[in-house]
Amino acid sequence: MIIIGKNMDPIRSLIHCFALAAVLLSSSVSAQADVDRLNTPALPSYRADQTLMLDIAKHGDQLLAVGDQGVVMRSSDQGQHWQQVQTPFSVMLTSVFFTDAQHAWLTGHDGLFAASQDGGMTWQKLLDGDQINRLRLQRLQAIAAELQSQLDAEPDNESLMMRSDDATWYAEDAAAAVEEGPSIPLLDVWFADQQRGFALGAYGLLLKTDDGGQSWAYWGDRLDNPDNFHLNAMMADHRGDLYIAGEAGLLFRSTDKGMHWIRIDTPYEGSFFSITEFKQQLFLMGLRGHLYRSDDGIDWQAVKTGYQATLLSAVAEADKLVLLGQGGLIIESADGQHFTPLDSGGRRSLSAGVAVDGGYRLVGEGGLLSLEAGDE
Repeated sequence: MIIIGKNMDPIRSLIHCFALAAVLLSSSVSAQADVDRLNTPALPSYRADQTLMLDIAKHGDQLLAVGDQGVVMRSSDQGQHWQQVQTPFSVMLTSVFFTDAQHAWLTGHDGLFAASQDGGMTWQKLLDGDQINRLRLQRLQAIAAELQSQLDAEPDNESLMMRSDDATWYAEDAAAAVEEGPSIPLLDVWFADQQRGFALGAYGLLLKTDDGGQSWAYWGDRLDNPDNFHLNAMMADHRGDLYIAGEAGLLFRSTDKGMHWIRIDTPYEGSFFSITEFKQQLFLMGLRGHLYRSDDGIDWQAVKTGYQATLLSAVAEADKLVLLGQGGLIIESADGQHFTPLDSGGRRSLSAGVAVDGGYRLVGEGGLLSLEAGDE
């Protein structure tokens, strides 16, 4: 999932959320509204399938799609039929993830993290922006205190002095966020199993849980991201290595299940919105049609698709890679190097998709979309 520039007005950001396929950054609309959308149930709607949708996930025949106003759509027959399920929140939902047929997870604005233990039929909020702000403050205050203690012992250490000053500034910023209330959106979620997972989002936010989301640790300080650039997407490759892609060409890799991360140099300084694996090659995609591939996750080469529309997501099958993007762009490849277009039937931007028997189920600006094999 994606976020627009830091200084964009929040209402204007929402109106143009698919200009760069994203959601608010500087502050969430829901945080400013009179209604507490973190604790206000989503309204049922006969047009829920046409709501702005940002993500879709699949496990077997089950599909879950999430989007604006807390809408969650569920299908048990690969998207032939859909129903809106009740949710106890109405913020913008940004990502959804299955670990098995029963356990699913979603994220949203104002730091929302929620879990389902019945395949997405019911949802429980486990985390919100107020709790995240306090977690972040506690961690950054501890770092600042530790560095100040070291500086007291080495008062002439200029490098340590600079690090201590930076840590103090980050802690003060975190304290201000506590006073302002929940505003930072979570943008993606990834779980290894029912217990171990990560949630990530704006301003370098990274959280880790080892108990299924019941408790969390602030993990953002483990990334080499001093400017707190936004973290948009996370995935695991066939080796079990983890990757995080973000704005300003950010790419991080972990080879020890997320305990430690290294920053990977990439050949592009714009935002990356998605990363996927196809035929044991990694593909990194983002603004203005930029696409890169790598055999090892370290060295990246540009792939020319012939299109300049922003690439937002991918559907990777055993024999086909499909890229989705702005303006209804759908392009497919059998080798990851040569792409041909598919007809989406319109110009509405597409944010995510999954493969089903005989076609695809896509989500985006126009809500739910089916692309059958005969339509390609």
